[in-house]
Amino acid sequence: MKTIKVMIVDDSAIVRQVLQAVLNKDPCIEVISAVSDPLFAMTRMAIQWPDVIVLDIEMPRMDGVTFLKKIMAKRPTPVVICSTLTDKGAETTMQALSAGAVSIVTKPKIGLKNFIQDAANDITSAVKAAAKANMSNMCMPRAAVKVREKHGVENVIPSGASAMSKTTEHVVAIGTSTGGTQALEFILKALPTNSPGIVIVQHMPEKFTATFAERLNNICDIRVREARHHDRVLSGQALIAPGGKHMMLKRSGAQYLVEIIDGPLVNRHKPSVDVLFRSTAKCAGKNAVGFILTGMGDDGARGLKDMCDAGASTVAQDEQSCVVFGMPKEAIALGAANKILSLNQIPQEIMRYAYLKI
Repeated sequence: MKTIKVMIVDDSAIVRQVLQAVLNKDPCIEVISAVSDPLFAMTRMAIQWPDVIVLDIEMPRMDGVTFLKKIMAKRPTPVVICSTLTDKGAETTMQALSAGAVSIVTKPKIGLKNFIQDAANDITSAVKAAAKANMSNMCMPRAAVKVREKHGVENVIPSGASAMSKTTEHVVAIGTSTGGTQALEFILKALPTNSPGIVIVQHMPEKFTATFAERLNNICDIRVREARHHDRVLSGQALIAPGGKHMMLKRSGAQYLVEIIDGPLVNRHKPSVDVLFRSTAKCAGKNAVGFILTGMGDDGARGLKDMCDAGASTVAQDEQSCVVFGMPKEAIALGAANKILSLNQIPQEIMRYAYLKI
């Protein structure tokens, strides 16, 4: 296996030292340079370009987002953001993910050395996932075409209040990880306000999910927000599981709601896609549709199989449009996906599913 060459860009000497030691312990990873700011990084990159960059956001002389944009304009390269767990850090990290960063590794303001050593597996996994990223999909701009404007869809969507009431019987469950922030933005921006209710697990740390949901809410026609305990699943709304908590779907009479719970990691994640999908299989059955999108690992594959076995429609994103074809690949191998679709086809499939079920 080819060694992954990594550059660390962080103004903290302790972070650089400990990150370098952690990553170099993995035989598949070699840290080729560790520098204190983007200007030093650009000098080193002129000599040897890395396979993956681990990048701090708040640095002197040039901030991480500006540096990231320069990289993506010159030579798109997988970037893992190393960010603090703060509201300001979350907002800036969302800008970085929008600009093409692959994933996030969080760090506290204090106790950095112990934290990075404890999080060694997460850090090395993030770097390995980034190394597999299809940067042409990460950086390629996509226009989110409104589904209602696409040819043929208007023929299957009833008009008026009856459509709004009927879609509450159906629920869409989506699970994703690496590359998912861009994929979800594309999908949700394309949906009209009478879309079915949507529940989402995006692998993302605490604090970041609220900022991510707020950003999507500002650019989408549908409502998007971080889920709260016992929120109802409503037409024209997407609920995103909060980082650091699991989200389960429950049924209350004719309505669906979500339960936000604590608990152990499932498939090394919290929130876990499997937790959402299994609960959806149990309480929604054939009235649900599940989508497993781009991401590293196998979280969600078995849960999607449970949904499929319960009569739900199930869809895996295809390899060509994935940033990382890990989670969909595992689901397909299990026979969990009824369909394999490109990212561009998914918004239309969501609306077609909902209204053909009527």
